[in-house]
Amino acid sequence: MTDVLRRGRASLAFSFFAQGATFALLVTRIPAIQDRYDVSDALLPVFLAAVPILAGVGSVTTEQLVKRIRPSRLLRWSQPVVLLALLGVGAGRDMTELGVALAAFGLAVGALDASMNMLGVSLQRSYGRSIMLSFHAVNSLGGIVGASLAWAGAHWHLALWVSYLPVVAVLLPAALVGSRWYVDGKPAPAEEAVTDGGSGSGGGGVVFKLLLPLCLVMTFAYIGDSTVSNWSAKYLKDVLGSSEQLATVPYNVYMVTTLAGRTLGDFGVRRFGAVAVVRLGALVAALGFAVVSLAPDAWVGMLGFTLLGLGLCVLVPQTFAAAGRLFPGASDAAIARLNIFNYVGFLIGSPLVGALGDAWSYRGAMLVPMVLVLVTLGYARSFAAQPDRYGGGHERPRTADVGRSSNGI
Repeated sequence: MTDVLRRGRASLAFSFFAQGATFALLVTRIPAIQDRYDVSDALLPVFLAAVPILAGVGSVTTEQLVKRIRPSRLLRWSQPVVLLALLGVGAGRDMTELGVALAAFGLAVGALDASMNMLGVSLQRSYGRSIMLSFHAVNSLGGIVGASLAWAGAHWHLALWVSYLPVVAVLLPAALVGSRWYVDGKPAPAEEAVTDGGSGSGGGGVVFKLLLPLCLVMTFAYIGDSTVSNWSAKYLKDVLGSSEQLATVPYNVYMVTTLAGRTLGDFGVRRFGAVAVVRLGALVAALGFAVVSLAPDAWVGMLGFTLLGLGLCVLVPQTFAAAGRLFPGASDAAIARLNIFNYVGFLIGSPLVGALGDAWSYRGAMLVPMVLVLVTLGYARSFAAQPDRYGGGHERPRTADVGRSSNGI
């Protein structure tokens, strides 16, 4: 393994960490943002929905841009925009400035998510073994750090810009320096792009019919994730009768178990294969939702959220990796298109559970993401390693496919 690949992997991991911390700092301080700008409860959902919608636009735009610009360049400049937009959210003076800052954040984070995963998939191809989960593990670690810093800012009653400025001051120059070592991999040759059905996906483009199962899995995974992030505290307090303090614990437990699962997940993929890991993850996640729905008290409910972290954590990284295998000659376009369904699931999940909870019951609402996660089992074959031209059926090391790093190495 070359030093170029090692530096590329380390610098990309830092980008995943920075993105996780930045996003957590935004979403965990939504009440403070609402108070600062005097955003009404009726208007708040509009602002919140605008971010994932614009992120989807950013991801679509990235699919077109990578035809002319290397993903590493897009990542190099989208990450500073995200960080500066976060600072803009904290430092703005009126609702117009908030809208501009959130719009910039949404568009840039769409490009950031897409380009990060493009580089992650190409690096995994170059390594010749599963490393994608490790990037998302670092992203989860960043989320934990960001949420902890947000808690500290709220605890000490710091102004938003005071909370955000030190983080941006540290992450922004570090990201710019680290971006010198991003590595752009070359796509696999078109003759090696073979699908399970035996027809070549080739290097000519993405066949959406083949990508659709992965899009559905991505959507279902984020419906599950947004259910935990948006409803776990309310569910524990209002349905299971916990204290307000205890109600804050499930999401933290979910984040920690997500980190643990992703840290170990690559070893599972290497040992048992992606299909087995995805199937196990879906079953564990479904069991977690079932436990949450049937829990007699808060402690059993927390066990369910723990299982959800361990189950859901593998689905998203492996979905990106599977898209890279399914379209090795057009992996960047496939990942950009797949990334849109990240935001689709985020937009659907929270309103879906809320509407079902109000109209029916929150216990019953938890069964809906459970069923959707179980549907993932039917699409598990889409995660299989694609057969190569030598008939091995597994990804082979492709260190020869390493392209140029961003500083020309």
